[in-house]
Amino acid sequence: MCVHHSRPRCLKKGRAERSLERRLPRGYLTFPHIDSTAAMSNAKKKSSKKKTSAAKAPTAAANKKKSTSGPATASKKKSTKKKPSTAAASTGSATTRRKGETRYWLMKSEPGAYSITDLERDGREEWDGVRNYQARNFMRDEMAVGDEVLFYHSNATPSGVAGRARISREAAPDVTALDPESKYFDPKATNEEPRWYCVQVEHVETFAHTISLAQLKETKGLEEMAVLKRGQRLSIMPVTKQEYEIVRRLAAKTPAE
Repeated sequence: MCVHHSRPRCLKKGRAERSLERRLPRGYLTFPHIDSTAAMSNAKKKSSKKKTSAAKAPTAAANKKKSTSGPATASKKKSTKKKPSTAAASTGSATTRRKGETRYWLMKSEPGAYSITDLERDGREEWDGVRNYQARNFMRDEMAVGDEVLFYHSNATPSGVAGRARISREAAPDVTALDPESKYFDPKATNEEPRWYCVQVEHVETFAHTISLAQLKETKGLEEMAVLKRGQRLSIMPVTKQEYEIVRRLAAKTPAE
């Protein structure tokens, strides 16, 4: 027994032991017979394991996120890729013309300015004076010699398809834009940058009667025809071959049929 204490000397806690206790995990008992060096070593190993696993956790999470987000992002990009529009012609975007392909158009003119009978008389005429960019682009970029045209009388009684024409020359600069005396003069147009273009059309047929707008609306197969769309004010627009042939058949019938 220790002279100054009632407990055995072997159980007396020294400064080194108390320091060790503070550094050991909670619940880790210390006894004199346990090697303090071994205890310290075990405590350090446990502490380093915790640090290593904690360091690995964010890396694993990041890798998981990377592996998950990679294919998902690619899949998303793939799914959101725009498909080619089936209505490219009606929106005015240029499309590639196949060799030997004939396209079909509807072109408007007020009969007081130039009618189908005027074209029948003249044989051929420049389709000048167009000052709408989309209509200009149709003529400049998409029309070709041989394309078929439905000649439409606008602001008439009744308004409707009055005959057929054909493109006889591809687009060239519209000279009326350069003529100060013309009502279609554009001061911004120059010889180097004419801005406006026009095609030449030739007469094919004058219908015995006008296929009126009301008749077009009532005809099966013409439901999607551009000229029938609400708010459609373009003077030049594409039509499908089917729509063109339906209008031809309507013109072949007498009004009573």
